[in-house]
Amino acid sequence: MQLTFAFDIYGTLIDTAGVTRILQATVGEQAALFASRWRDKQLEYSFRRGLMQQYVDFSVCTRQALQFTASQLELPIDLVEQERLLEAYRQLPPFPDVAPALEALAETGHRLYAFSNGLPDDLESLLDSAGIAKHFLDVVSVHEIRTFKPNPAVYRHFLKRSHTEAGNCWLISSNPFDLLGGMACGMRSAWIRRSQQQHFDPWDRQPDLTLASLDELGQAISRTDQ
Repeated sequence: MQLTFAFDIYGTLIDTAGVTRILQATVGEQAALFASRWRDKQLEYSFRRGLMQQYVDFSVCTRQALQFTASQLELPIDLVEQERLLEAYRQLPPFPDVAPALEALAETGHRLYAFSNGLPDDLESLLDSAGIAKHFLDVVSVHEIRTFKPNPAVYRHFLKRSHTEAGNCWLISSNPFDLLGGMACGMRSAWIRRSQQQHFDPWDRQPDLTLASLDELGQAISRTDQ
């Protein structure tokens, strides 16, 4: 049976911690802390914007989160350096398991899509620089409907755009909030647990699959669908 896969990008395919190395030249030993807080605040801003129904694109959330983190950690970053860091966010590295896993799935005839909060241009830049754009039939961005994950409208939009029934669609993400949003709309779910420090929310739903890497995805889903 041909399945549809909706791959989250930030944190699932693309390693957002990859900006840490670039940050070291600016903030030194606080680079890892800065990168983590920047990412957390970026997501928080998208959640808040979604709830307030005051959409701005994800790049604005990223920029404002950078500015907040610099202020919070008392690490002034001038405008030139801000632009350099924001450009780096458009060329972050993929996780090592991504390319071979996508290639193996594509060879089985399944339909692969990228699905993200990011702007279409930013996503294309990320996927191109990571060398994985060729594996996807299309890139579906929340920008098309001006809201953010985990708004149910986002997942319904993906299903409509990909001409897919929810029960035939796997959402692949490292972000529990994303998976819970997809599951609430009937999508099947695979949590890629990128770190042992990550924990799934203790809600009334758990993902269909929990995997340590994308390497295991194809075989795990085959077993599930038998």
